[in-house]
Amino acid sequence: MHLAHQALTADDKIGTMLPCNVIVQDLGGGKIEVAAIDPAISMEQVGNPALKIIAKSVTGKLQRVIVAI
Repeated sequence: MHLAHQALTADDKIGTMLPCNVIVQDLGGGKIEVAAIDPAISMEQVGNPALKIIAKSVTGKLQRVIVAI
């Protein structure tokens, strides 16, 4: 939530693009798939350097969570 607040402070319209969705899918046979959008790629489209820094932080957090699963 803290990073979302930082992004909204940097750009008040960014809420429409916040990459907060994660998909967890049971593929059967004991296999689970976790997918998430790369926030850095999504935020690049806006062209706000402050958002790029925040997106890198979110990307790192998502990667750590996915690897830990």
